Amino acid sequence: MRLVGKTALITGASRNIGREVALTFAREGADLVLNTRTSQTELDEVAAKCRELGVKTHTVIADVSDSASVSKMVTEGIQALGKIDILVNNVAIRPHKPILEVSDEEWHHTLAVNLDAAFYLCKAVLPGMMERRTGSIIALGGQSAITGRPETSVVTTAKTGVLGLMRAIAAEMAPYNIRANMVNPGSTDTTRGNPVWYPEFQSGVDRGSSEHLRSIPMGRQATVQDIANACLFFASDESGYITGDSLNVMGGRYIF
Repeated sequence: MRLVGKTALITGASRNIGREVALTFAREGADLVLNTRTSQTELDEVAAKCRELGVKTHTVIADVSDSASVSKMVTEGIQALGKIDILVNNVAIRPHKPILEVSDEEWHHTLAVNLDAAFYLCKAVLPGMMERRTGSIIALGGQSAITGRPETSVVTTAKTGVLGLMRAIAAEMAPYNIRANMVNPGSTDTTRGNPVWYPEFQSGVDRGSSEHLRSIPMGRQATVQDIANACLFFASDESGYITGDSLNVMGGRYIF
């Protein structure tokens, strides 16, 4: 098992990609601090499945867009499990709207959840990683981190900012053997809690339809396991000489 002796903090762990990352890390032996903002029941279910795999698990309800809440969560996680070796920053919102229709409030809220949260989380876990001179930080991005598309001005700005943050942390923390990388999922077979964020599927084109899949060279959507596998790679020693980089798990979609 590749993560025995490690402890990971995973945000947005109650469902979809975060849930699968938690289960994958548990199968590889990592103890886990699992976070979500409101879904305690779902989070408890994930934690129970992880404990069945033989790892220690601690759950925390916290809003990661709030600096004080993040600091408290990280302190609580370290008190419960002793340390945090791996951070998986998986929280995001992805509203799509023409730039001239984006309100100031929507702009600031989206940046807070996508970009500010990444900064708060990294800042909270780095001191412990620096003290132990080891650590891996993994941020979840997406196609918006590497391309520009209509009606994604806020998301593209935020996710591009997260990529820049990973690169800056990678450069600054390399002397401490702390790595920072980004996983960019493409279209993934997940439950969409906010379908209004995806206007491309409001016009009669169904997710997973032949018309949709024509935009993906590999001819299928990613599974949550595909994304979790990429996170596992960056969390493990197999990627020990990779930092400040990104892995595009998109089935080749971004090359079109």
